[in-house]
Amino acid sequence: MSGERQRPPSKDQQSRHAARELAVQGLYQWQMTGKSITAVEAEFRSQVADDDLEDHENWHKVMEIADLALFHELLHNVANQRRELDAAISPLLDRRLEDLDPIELAILRLGAYELSRRLEVPYRAVINEGVELAKSFGATDGHKYVNGILDKLAGRLRSAEVTARRR
Repeated sequence: MSGERQRPPSKDQQSRHAARELAVQGLYQWQMTGKSITAVEAEFRSQVADDDLEDHENWHKVMEIADLALFHELLHNVANQRRELDAAISPLLDRRLEDLDPIELAILRLGAYELSRRLEVPYRAVINEGVELAKSFGATDGHKYVNGILDKLAGRLRSAEVTARRR
């Protein structure tokens, strides 16, 4: 490892990361409960005012700094484009999509959406966010799996960007 220090994330980066955290949690809830994505979003937004929420302070901080427009975009578009995203992910898996950990599935769908539809976000940022989300919410080594799948997907969806970066 080099002696180079990483810069702390900017407020915009923190805001986008918080939106992705919320989106992963919302997608997980949507996958597990079968509620409409609109209902899931409404519940998330209403929890800010819920004083009985066990982790109210942390939840409030995340909601306060999150880019809520990005949260809305990610949540709704990943849900609405689930079939296309799953079709992009499935060939890269070593198991059936249904056998994935639900958190890892939510993160992979989110990453697939960003790689395919949010081209202004560098592919390495998408992969790094996926890995960080998997470390925060996923199984012990889930981040390694997410990293491998998103890396392969980036090679397919953004081959020119990946090739240019690797030169």
